[in-house]
Amino acid sequence: MKTFYDVQQLLKQFGTYIYTKDKNADIELMQMELKELYDGGILSVREYQTAVLILKSNQTNK
Repeated sequence: MKTFYDVQQLLKQFGTYIYTKDKNADIELMQMELKELYDGGILSVREYQTAVLILKSNQTNK
């Protein structure tokens, strides 16, 4: 997992599709979904950390 698209594909594997036309809002929602998957024991620590870092690197400050 190296790109924003890879994180989207990971979430799609679990039936999560997020698109709000606002990239920062998408990233926040994706982070919440990843946290739920991690807390539920579905994602490993490494998968979770990698995905969150990718999302944070794509987030723009307003």
